[in-house]
Amino acid sequence: MTLPEPGARREQESVHFVLDLGRALHQLGHPSHWLEEGLGHASRKLGLVGQFFTTPTSVFAAFGDQEHQRTYLIRVEPGGVQLERLAQAIATGRAVLAGRMTAAEGSARLQAILLSPARYGRLLTTCAFALSGAAACRFLGGGLVEVISAALLGAVLSLLSMLATQVPTLSRLFEPFAAFVISAIATALAREFPLSVYVTTLSAILILLPGLTVTAAMAELSNQHLVSGTARLTGAGMSFLGLAFGVAMGSRVVGLVAGMPPHVTPMPLPAWTEYLALAIAPLAFTVLLRARPRDIPWIAATGTAAFFAGRLTTPALGPELGAFLGAFVAAALSNRISRRRGGSPATTLVPAILLLVPGSVGFRSLTLLLNRDVLSGVEAAFRMLIMIAALVSGLLFASILSPAPSLAEEPREPEDPRD
Repeated sequence: MTLPEPGARREQESVHFVLDLGRALHQLGHPSHWLEEGLGHASRKLGLVGQFFTTPTSVFAAFGDQEHQRTYLIRVEPGGVQLERLAQAIATGRAVLAGRMTAAEGSARLQAILLSPARYGRLLTTCAFALSGAAACRFLGGGLVEVISAALLGAVLSLLSMLATQVPTLSRLFEPFAAFVISAIATALAREFPLSVYVTTLSAILILLPGLTVTAAMAELSNQHLVSGTARLTGAGMSFLGLAFGVAMGSRVVGLVAGMPPHVTPMPLPAWTEYLALAIAPLAFTVLLRARPRDIPWIAATGTAAFFAGRLTTPALGPELGAFLGAFVAAALSNRISRRRGGSPATTLVPAILLLVPGSVGFRSLTLLLNRDVLSGVEAAFRMLIMIAALVSGLLFASILSPAPSLAEEPREPEDPRD
């Protein structure tokens, strides 16, 4: 048996590392335009000629000149955002490209990252779901009864998500099923306590709304990644429909059995409670998005700056320009922090965008359409698209004035890939 030459073996290891890196970054939530650009940087740094094409479910990679090209197809199941693993994968990529780690060691490290146990246990995750629901309820104008109910329903949502991981068939229908259960419980609670069913239900399931996916899809379309952007936008639309259908069915089933509860307008809470919610939300997002505990101060600072940038300018400039400035501040700060500390800009950008994405507007649009209020539903949908366009514009302008570091660019404080 003839062994490959050392040069050929190194090239083969480099190709395998680039493929493993692409699989890891895709699985951990990198949008297509970031992923293709990063893999291109990695290939050039390793002396490879590579071309890449990604969709939300696959990665195509071709290496070598056109006459002797080798093409690979990687089928990837869309995964949730896991910020700690994403930062570790990017740190591993930079370590290999800087020569601190061989390509073979990098591939082994990427495999270990993807198979590493979850940092946060079930109890802490359940608490994070509850805090997320309570904070979202305060942002949506809920009163004390709604906040408490949203926290309890957030904990129920956590238990449903754990159940879905054990039942494969349920995981495919998790969003409409969870929306059905949460809506039914909220409607039943409203029969016993005076609370707003709409605000309570929306707050509990807000973490499921695909506003972030819609924003990523619009960003891909703006960067001329038409196939990936269209596919991602279609998937987000299906998620919206599933959630809206589940909510409508849950409330109507309980209404048929026990009667519909009366409409209630939430009693507003004191202004200081909004600042409390703003302090709680980053803690919940850190756990739900699987970020590192040491990133909490940066997540909180970026989210707070983006929130107030949008909130303070909305009265004078309107919600669209408020969303634009909020996204601009979030992206600019995230890029600066990533350039200095390493890791991914997504570590601070994703939680901040969750505070700004008008997913609730899109959900309201579908609920209005299901209730046959077509004119108001279309108006809400148009408003959502305009606000998301403003968000994407803010992200694009920030990338011009304060660009994110490339995969081949070393930060000022290089990270240990195992940290």
